[in-house]
Amino acid sequence: MASAKKQVGKYEIGRTLGEGTFGKVKHAVNVETQEAVAIKVLDKERIQKQSMGSQIKKEISIMKQLEHANVVKLNEVLASRTKIFIVLELVTGGELFDRIVTSGKLNENDARFYFKQLVGGVAYCHSQGVAHRDLKPENLLLDEQGCLKISDFGLSALYDGEDGASRSQMLHTTCGTPNYVAPEVLMNEGYDGRIADCWSIGVILYVLLAGFLPFDEGTMHALFQKIKDADYAYPDFFTKPVTELVDTILVADPKARATLADVQKNAWFCAADAGPPPAVEPAPAAASPLKEKQSTRVSCFASSRDPPALFEALKTALDAAGAQLVDGGGSKGDDDDEPEDHGDALVVEASLKSPKGLISLLGKVRRDGDKTALEILRGKGDILAYNAFQTALLAHLGDAVDAP
Repeated sequence: MASAKKQVGKYEIGRTLGEGTFGKVKHAVNVETQEAVAIKVLDKERIQKQSMGSQIKKEISIMKQLEHANVVKLNEVLASRTKIFIVLELVTGGELFDRIVTSGKLNENDARFYFKQLVGGVAYCHSQGVAHRDLKPENLLLDEQGCLKISDFGLSALYDGEDGASRSQMLHTTCGTPNYVAPEVLMNEGYDGRIADCWSIGVILYVLLAGFLPFDEGTMHALFQKIKDADYAYPDFFTKPVTELVDTILVADPKARATLADVQKNAWFCAADAGPPPAVEPAPAAASPLKEKQSTRVSCFASSRDPPALFEALKTALDAAGAQLVDGGGSKGDDDDEPEDHGDALVVEASLKSPKGLISLLGKVRRDGDKTALEILRGKGDILAYNAFQTALLAHLGDAVDAP
C-alpha cells in the first residue's frame, strides 16, 4: 500500500529535483490552486553546524524583494522544528549549461537571445541594490518557453544602491566559481560586486558561443594567473562584432571594464534576433531505462565485454580518472526517498572533486541484447569539470567500450 504523500502547509511534496549542501529541492503542488512549485528543503541542524544561518536569512531577504521576468520568484517561506521550506517558482526547462552541452555551442542569434535576458535580469538586480556574485550557466535556468531565470542568490550581497563604490559597498569575500570570477575578486583588496558581475556575464557570453571556457587551467594557481592577466584567446569562428564586445568586458582593470549600460548600447547586443531558439530534443528515452527521478544527466556507452569484466574495468578507470569510489557502491535511499531498484545491473557509486564542489557519480553496467550497456549518471555540478573527467575516463577504459 502506497504511503500518504507528505504535506507542508498547503503544499504536497513530491519527487526530489536536486540536492545541495543543506538539503534538497523538491517538486511540490499547491493543493489549493494546483500550481506546481519547487521547494528548497533546508536542514536547520546542518545550517547551524556550518554557521550559515545568517547567509540563508540574507538569501531569503534578497529574493523576497526581487520580482522580474528573468529572476526566479520566491513565493513564501515556511518552517518546522527541523526544516526551512523556501517555496520557489518552478522552472522546468533545465539549466542553460545543459543547453550548451546538448548543442555543443550556440549560434550568435541564440546566444544573443539568452544574453539579453541575462543582462536585463542582472541590471534589474543591480537596480534593486543586489549584486549576484556567482553568475554562471548552472545558476541560469530556462522555462518551457526558453525564458532565462537567474537563480541561487546564496552568495549575493546588498549595497546601498548609490552610484559609485564606497568602502561599505566593497565586498571582501572571495566567492563564486573560480572560472567565472573577476580578477579583482582574487586580489583580496575589496571589489564592487556589480562590476564583478559584469566580468562574469562576459565569461558566460564566451562560453555560450564557444562551448568552452576562456579561462581553464589544470591548477588553481595557473587559472588565477590567467584570470588576473585577462589572458584568453578566441576560436577562429568568433566574429569581429562579438570579439569587440567581449574585449570590452573581459578587462582586468575593473575601472576600465564595460558596465551593463555600456553592454546594452553595444551594436551586437542591440541587433535584432529571431526570437527563442528552437527546443533541443533530449536523448530518446529508449537510450536509458533509468527512472527520470534518478537523473536526466546520463551518458550511455556500449561494450563487447561481458558485464563483470566491464564492471571491473569501470571501477579501475574511475579511480584512475580521479573519482573517489564510495564503499559498497549502489544507490542508497534516505528518509525522503525509497531505495532505487537497479535490477540485474552492476552498480558503483563515486564522487568527483570539482572547483564547485563534489559531483556525485553512478556507474551502471547491464546486459543489453548482444552488447553490454554502460551508463554514467552525474549529479548537478560543474559540467565542464565533468566533461574533462569523462574524457579521461574513456581514455582509461580504452577498448573496453566501443568508440562513442
